[in-house]
Amino acid sequence: MKLILTQEVTGLGGPGDVVEVKDGYGRNYLVPRGVAIRWTRGAEKTVESIKAARSSRAVRDLGHAAEIKGKLEAQTVPVKVRAGEGGRLFGSVSVTEIANALTEATAEKVDKRTIAVKNPIKSLGAHTVTVRLHDDVTATVSLNVIPS
Repeated sequence: MKLILTQEVTGLGGPGDVVEVKDGYGRNYLVPRGVAIRWTRGAEKTVESIKAARSSRAVRDLGHAAEIKGKLEAQTVPVKVRAGEGGRLFGSVSVTEIANALTEATAEKVDKRTIAVKNPIKSLGAHTVTVRLHDDVTATVSLNVIPS
């Protein structure tokens, strides 16, 4: 099945990429979640608009991405969340909360879709996440989850 990605899919591609996937994966997972649209000649024309929107949201260039990476990796970013007794959180730390904390710490807009959390963060203390700033630049960021 041929699809056009509308969002970043790890291991598959970025917005505007035309990919070939198995029928079930496309029909049951990618299309219903709005991550991809079916490829047609008419939809092919939307690829340019998707790529233009992606470039406007993306970090300007490789040098700027490296600069942001330096800012992120140089510090431990505090994330304030609601917590109960014994350091247990009410739920887990969301990617949106992490993105807001990173944006506040660096004064640069960090898109929540570029943040990868390996295991859900459900306790206070030090944790690490990966932020893909550019196709070639990935930052490993230290978080300190603290009660608010």
